[in-house]
Amino acid sequence: MNHPSPFTRHPSLVVRGLGLAPYLQTWDAMKAFTAARTKDTPDEIWLLEHPPIYTYGVAGRAEHLPAMDNGIPVIKVDRGGQVTYHGPGQLVAYVLVDLRRRGLSVRGLVRALEQAVLDLLDDFGVIGGRREDAPGVYVRGAKVAALGLRSRQGCSYHGLSLNVDMDLAPFRVIDPCGYPDLDVTQLCDLGIAEPLESLRERLLSKLTQRLDTTAEHA
Repeated sequence: MNHPSPFTRHPSLVVRGLGLAPYLQTWDAMKAFTAARTKDTPDEIWLLEHPPIYTYGVAGRAEHLPAMDNGIPVIKVDRGGQVTYHGPGQLVAYVLVDLRRRGLSVRGLVRALEQAVLDLLDDFGVIGGRREDAPGVYVRGAKVAALGLRSRQGCSYHGLSLNVDMDLAPFRVIDPCGYPDLDVTQLCDLGIAEPLESLRERLLSKLTQRLDTTAEHA
């Protein structure tokens, strides 16, 4: 009986730490990487922060966008979901994986990403949860992590953003993820004071566990 090779079943992935990276440049790089992929291209996770920016997905609606001009750029992108905010102090993980090779649906990947954040919270004794009507992770009704994905030819890009220690004021002029009056929180306000660099490694560990893989730093 022929068994799938370990690479076919659970291929390792490449991790890239991109620091504080401009959103548009990173988005273009994700699209280019995905378009150039072959069946042998290793999957990647990109860990980074963005300068202040609002993004909204393909189904984004104008009524959820900033209610006032605070000087922060607003761009429409090709992920799912509504409007969200990115800024320094927020940990972003872009997950560029071959879904077919990993035997995942988009929904399955969403659940894996959510569970990775829930696992991280659990390390600190914080109980998080999901909402069936709104992907992401919540603590006592407030959103701490947002998700948005795009799949092209069976391969994903975009990913998740986890609020760590940032200015939450820009969230107050939008309907986060399309929900008016949705509260937003962050790890430092939940009593998690660990440095972002350490949390980055923790999140990476949880992601690789949930994707049943190993990581190689580029």
